[in-house]
Amino acid sequence: MKTTNRFSLLVSLALLIGLLFAISRPARATPTPLSQEQAEGLVSSLHFQEGVINLHDGLATLRVPAGFHFLNGADANTVLVKIWGNPPQDPPLGMLMPRETSPLSEECWAVIITYEGDGYVKDTDAEKIDYSELLSEMQKRVTADNEEREKAGYPPIQLVGWAQTPHYDRSTHKLYWAKEIKFGHNSENTLNYNIRMLGRGGVLVLNAVASMSQLPQINRATPEVLSAIEFNPGHRYADFNPSSDKVAEYGLAALVAGGVAAKMGLFKGLWVALLGAKKLVIVGVVAIAAWFRKIFKRNAPATQLQNNESVSPQ
Repeated sequence: MKTTNRFSLLVSLALLIGLLFAISRPARATPTPLSQEQAEGLVSSLHFQEGVINLHDGLATLRVPAGFHFLNGADANTVLVKIWGNPPQDPPLGMLMPRETSPLSEECWAVIITYEGDGYVKDTDAEKIDYSELLSEMQKRVTADNEEREKAGYPPIQLVGWAQTPHYDRSTHKLYWAKEIKFGHNSENTLNYNIRMLGRGGVLVLNAVASMSQLPQINRATPEVLSAIEFNPGHRYADFNPSSDKVAEYGLAALVAGGVAAKMGLFKGLWVALLGAKKLVIVGVVAIAAWFRKIFKRNAPATQLQNNESVSPQ
């Protein structure tokens, strides 16, 4: 029972994090605005790549789709942090971006690639998930915690619904879905488009940075993106060894609800950026961490974490 309660609490926290930290497309304004010359200088320093890319020391291979180019982790970090104004984080594995747009353009969108080595995610629940029911539960949780968010000084969040209903391809072990999210009174809703690729030891995470108006573009590009990245032999889902390999503490339903963040390092690898009125709003990581600790303590009497583990940013 303790394990079940602990897992339920972590999934609830992860769900909230996944919505609060919804990735957004870039905007022109940043907390420390760059001059046009500075911004263009940073863009000119980027090394756009095409062809075959080795990801994470042989974990996977990316064949850059036609019409896209790729930025490695360092260059992607330059775009995310220096150009788009996100707080410093561990660099992602890289970023895919349409070739016809510049990182300085408001029409630009991108797919950020990261990896979560939480273990083998079982897909035995794939056909059992009621995504309408899951959405309803997610919406209830978001609504219930809006008062707490507003007290902490952040805009209320509305999970409008699925922009793309979750779909799992059992033959390729790839899961993708999209959420439509409204922050406060923003005139344009945010698109949170997600692709998860299951491997032997973890999940490749592909998050689209975009606005709702760009959903048709992303839908058109999704088949190409899905087929562009594959785990290498030895790291594939089929290579799992049940006698020696680690198994993740969550399944597909928790992935959709935010399960990748449902481990103890809740803030690792999260890009904190919200889109509002064409301005990039940066959320203070320390303040958010304190807020989640408060929520955790509020729920703690019902369930104690094992092994004296604690929820804290890394």
